[in-house]
Amino acid sequence: MQRADVVVVGGGPAGSATAITLARAGRRVLLVDKATFPRDKCCGDGLTAGALRRLEALGLDPARVASWHPVDDVVVRSPSGREATFPLPRGQGQYAVVARRRDLDAALLDVTRAAGVEVLEGHALRGAEQQPARVLLDVEGLGPVQARYAVGADGMWSPLRRFVGGADGYRGDWHAFRQYVKQVSPRAGRELAVWFDDDLLPGYAWSFPLPDGHANVGYCVPRTGAWTGAQLSRTWADLLERSYIREFLGPRAVAEAPHRAWPIPSSIDRATASAGRVLFVGDAVAAADPMTGEGIGQALQTGVLAAEALLVAGPDAPATAADRYEAALHRELLADHRMSAALSRLLSGPSGARGAVLLAGASAWTRHEFGRWLFEDEPRAAAFTPRRWHRHFLARSGAYA
Repeated sequence: MQRADVVVVGGGPAGSATAITLARAGRRVLLVDKATFPRDKCCGDGLTAGALRRLEALGLDPARVASWHPVDDVVVRSPSGREATFPLPRGQGQYAVVARRRDLDAALLDVTRAAGVEVLEGHALRGAEQQPARVLLDVEGLGPVQARYAVGADGMWSPLRRFVGGADGYRGDWHAFRQYVKQVSPRAGRELAVWFDDDLLPGYAWSFPLPDGHANVGYCVPRTGAWTGAQLSRTWADLLERSYIREFLGPRAVAEAPHRAWPIPSSIDRATASAGRVLFVGDAVAAADPMTGEGIGQALQTGVLAAEALLVAGPDAPATAADRYEAALHRELLADHRMSAALSRLLSGPSGARGAVLLAGASAWTRHEFGRWLFEDEPRAAAFTPRRWHRHFLARSGAYA
């Protein structure tokens, strides 16, 4: 029987962050994933300043990510047609990047291996059983694995959660569509665009630039009864024909591959974060931002917080580990989640979206500061959490400076 201190199920950003943090602290970590990397992952592919700083701290080298594409300008269009450009700081590091998840996750998994983690790709979890002093996991092609703890970084429909008796049936809070497009205009290859339109609110459409004339184009809307599968498909087809989107993408833009859809879980305030000797991170704890749907930064953060809770608790205190992890989630993520949820409600009507873009684009100062705030240069609710105030608020260098 193979043994480890911790088994991490899932090789995405949340799982890698957990495993790297534990391994660097001297723990024996096994990471398993049913996929073989590199593999595609439905995502908008955007990386905020917060996500970038966490990737830098974990040791990811951007040169190892083939599609790494820094962004300097963010364009936001309101339902009225008003367009505002929000410049990010130049020459101070990176505040926004787009990178295909196929490339990003594989490169981060290489960092995980280099940290001393045993990584097993193409090995699905087939079962898990909690025992008083351990977790026993059945891993395809490996057989039983014994560990003091397990971490579920295996997505919204976490198989690990199902095996240990956690709640199931959650279908996410947002629908999202995306398609890779090639031969886009020079502008679409350079600028990151967000479009608000009446029929999508509080959702939005986007075009995120990638190298060599490619872009990730998509949209997301709240999961409600009004959005049936047929309605989602009709909206997607209509969206690509809207004049402002066609003009932005350019006359030569064509689909690189079929569009794909996925759910976004953003209810960390209600999610189950632990079950006995098991902690859940990333999408498995519904950590995505409820306003933007961004989840990579949150996935990385939950992974590090889970690892830190396990390190402090030690091998024989699962209740302590769970309590510390849940307290850390509450301290580090809950205020920002609630702030984003409130802003999402504000954006649910055309007047709110129009007013928000008008105010944000009112002056050079507001445009500069809004761009940094939108890309999580500081936590969403920093203004209401004084413990996070510091002398260089919204004045720090970006990542990889």
